[in-house]
Amino acid sequence: MAQNSTLFDLTGRTALVTGAGFGLGRVFARALAGHGAAVIAADVDFPGAEQTSQLIVQEGGKCTPMTVDVADPKSVSSMAAEAGPIDVLFNNAGVASLVRRVHEMPLEEWERVIAVDLTGVFLVTRAILPKMLEVGRGSIVNIASIAGMGGFAHLGSPYSAAKAGVIGFTRQLAVDYAKDNIRANAIAPGWHGGTRLGQRTRSEMSPERIAAFEQAIVDGTPMGRRAQPEELAGLAVYLASDASSFVTGQVIAHDGGWTSI
Repeated sequence: MAQNSTLFDLTGRTALVTGAGFGLGRVFARALAGHGAAVIAADVDFPGAEQTSQLIVQEGGKCTPMTVDVADPKSVSSMAAEAGPIDVLFNNAGVASLVRRVHEMPLEEWERVIAVDLTGVFLVTRAILPKMLEVGRGSIVNIASIAGMGGFAHLGSPYSAAKAGVIGFTRQLAVDYAKDNIRANAIAPGWHGGTRLGQRTRSEMSPERIAAFEQAIVDGTPMGRRAQPEELAGLAVYLASDASSFVTGQVIAHDGGWTSI
């Protein structure tokens, strides 16, 4: 049987990536552009989005930077109006929470994380779905976390709750829009290095505690190491492209075997 060389080709499609200014979002944006998509790199930090866009253009791809605060309905609406038709959506923007037990968690911390990590996914998806319905196809990829799949040490309850909500939201999306040729899947990354997600928490930790935390990650991962953000590129392209044309409603852990123990 001849192999289909266009299986992962995203030429002619437009992909919107939120939180594209840094970390995993930048990896997703570059990977999609590298397979032919015209990318919209959206981030609350516009200089970061510009840097991502410049990298993609230097690599021969197409990218437009935009500003968006995914927790602000007006900001999301403005971005959606400016974006034009969208074929692929990566809901990647997110923030981490303080590591506190529930009785010690400030309400404002809970509300901040839920607003960005869960409500933001809803707001952006709601704004983009009419564009996909008009095009007649779409692939939505929501970035969840292994934190939404079980309870683990070193994590805050708002983040875990938000990511569990993203998983439930993704599955319902998949059912609601399957007959519209719009697919929805979630990636649940494990402990990936090279991102800014844990910077706030690390700033409150001593060097000794950070070292113990890093060792606990290695010890708890069957592959014996952290992943690097770039290792998510292949999975991102797979879910965005026709290579996954019959895959919807799935949560794919990318964790080196962490959730298999």
